[in-house]
Amino acid sequence: QVQLVESGGGLVQAGGSLRLSCAASRNIFTFNRMGWYRQAPGKQRELVASITRGSNTNYAVFVQGRFTISRDNAKNTVYLQMNSLEPEETALYYCNGYAHDGIRSYDYWGQGTQVTVSS
Repeated sequence: QVQLVESGGGLVQAGGSLRLSCAASRNIFTFNRMGWYRQAPGKQRELVASITRGSNTNYAVFVQGRFTISRDNAKNTVYLQMNSLEPEETALYYCNGYAHDGIRSYDYWGQGTQVTVSS
């Protein structure tokens, strides 16, 4: 059973920063891609940023230049550094691990960590 455990969420004022962490129960190199998603109340879950096994990164347009995704393979952890946070970014942030073996694909999700940005 793969587990992804997020941490680092909390309450921050607009313009502030937070760093989220996602600790995996297995070697993150086994995932083809890991990412961060978020879901605000009444809205659909959306991709924030992702990083591949080869450390190629992808960002949603609305976070480019403010958020940075990174990985530490030795610690089996993926990070999301979030700067210049805005109140509209209040949401539950989820860690995702995606893997495929050439036949099937697998998606793993954490329980989420709450980020609240006050105005």
